[in-house]
Amino acid sequence: MERLAGTIMLSSGFNRILIALIAGAIGALALPPVGFFASLFVSFTLLVWLIDGTTGSPDGGLLSRTFKVFLLGWIFGLGYFVAGLWWLGNALLLEADEFAWALPLAILGLPALLALFYGLAVMMANSLWSDGWGRIAALSASFGLAEWLRSFVATGFPWNAVGYGIMPVPLMMQTSNLIGIFGMSMLAVFIFSSPALLGTRRGMVSGLSLAFLLLAGHVGYGLYRMHQPLPEIADATTIRIVQPGIDQSRKMLNADRVEIFQEHLRLSALPPSPGKKRPDIIVWPETSVPFILTQNPDQLEEIAKTLDDGQILLTGAVRMEDAGAGHPPRYYNSVYAVDGQGQIIGATDKVHLVPFGEYVPFEDVLHRLGIENLISLPGGFSPALSRTPITLPSGKKFYSFICYEIIFPDDVPADIASSEAILNVTNDGWFGDTPGPYQHFQQARVRAVETGLPVIRAANTGISAMIDPLGGIEAGLDYGQKGIIDTTLSGAAIDALNGEARKTNFWLFFITMFAIALISRYGLAGRKN
Repeated sequence: MERLAGTIMLSSGFNRILIALIAGAIGALALPPVGFFASLFVSFTLLVWLIDGTTGSPDGGLLSRTFKVFLLGWIFGLGYFVAGLWWLGNALLLEADEFAWALPLAILGLPALLALFYGLAVMMANSLWSDGWGRIAALSASFGLAEWLRSFVATGFPWNAVGYGIMPVPLMMQTSNLIGIFGMSMLAVFIFSSPALLGTRRGMVSGLSLAFLLLAGHVGYGLYRMHQPLPEIADATTIRIVQPGIDQSRKMLNADRVEIFQEHLRLSALPPSPGKKRPDIIVWPETSVPFILTQNPDQLEEIAKTLDDGQILLTGAVRMEDAGAGHPPRYYNSVYAVDGQGQIIGATDKVHLVPFGEYVPFEDVLHRLGIENLISLPGGFSPALSRTPITLPSGKKFYSFICYEIIFPDDVPADIASSEAILNVTNDGWFGDTPGPYQHFQQARVRAVETGLPVIRAANTGISAMIDPLGGIEAGLDYGQKGIIDTTLSGAAIDALNGEARKTNFWLFFITMFAIALISRYGLAGRKN
């Protein structure tokens, strides 16, 4: 290990760039659908040795060395994000004549921007770098801070945070209820970076011991929580999730709108699955209704004929709102609640829109350059000002997270515990059978664990599921399957922390890692680490 560490540290030029790029790409193997979390041991061990080599180089001044360290982190991040996000280009190929020119921006441009955060993380860690295990703490704190920043800077895109790599199964998801995904990213980086100490020896015993204890605590807490029974509900709500399996190219054709709508109705009207009761609530995916419902009473009547008395349909749809004389109407990506009489009894709108998918930032400027929305809608969608729940006549309350809103932990409202479940409607058909839908699904499972609430997930082409409050799959349909899921709504987890407690724990964890790094760097506890 010492010889390998020395080789990596002394690498230079193109070889050094290639090692950093490959190290980042190897880390992406920890993400779904592969889920080989041990790959991050290789990824971050190589990163530590690369930083060691840059920090120890006598070449250039402070500014030059700082830039080299930033560039190293950026290249590492580029490898990680290109390997983990290449599938984004698939959405552009659905209308290749219009959007194929943007493929390099999706496959390379977005990863290059996201990699800036990892460049900053490595640069910050380098400022606290030391010879012993304190540098592992520095890298841990820096990546935790970078992932937190990535969740909101420039509207945010915390997809594939490093912490997801240490959570391939529910057993290893439970700690996220204590420290959230950003805390999990710090935990992951510390544990996965610790083998680098084998190559440099200094601080090896104490550093590896702490990493082992953290990993043991992580798994141990998972075992404890997984063995806590979920509370039983006396009058459980029965749910039917519809996965119509409509190819995205068909959804974009106006000629198929009636047929698509009828397919949703047919699946909704199927008799209950063996051993299951008639569903109380039927859930359709994002933008399932290919009409403006408020302008199409015939379609509301069709829904009423399909539903029995007392049944409720929760469906993704486009909602139109009159903006007044002389102004074009506003459109919202919404979820409607429709009762058995065909009446719309509730609605909630998407808050966190997808840039260039649902709206164009700096619209006036970019439209002049020919840059349009991926979704053809005049003016794009408008965002809701706040997240509001849908409250049903029974008094049951559901907070909806439409599509990628589920990846933003800070978008979860403070009173989330007052709801029965999280509703996640999505259409991952844009991305085909690529890693994208599987990564999206994992993040929905982690939100269930963080909040301690079940997640009802309806996806057009998959992956649809009833996710329990511990991240387990009670029932589901894989990508590409057409069908229904008849299931029962489970209760909330009994020991779930609220969002504020998780944030507090994250910052306490960050301060601890930062303090360890600071003491190691400046010798406040003695010159030796």
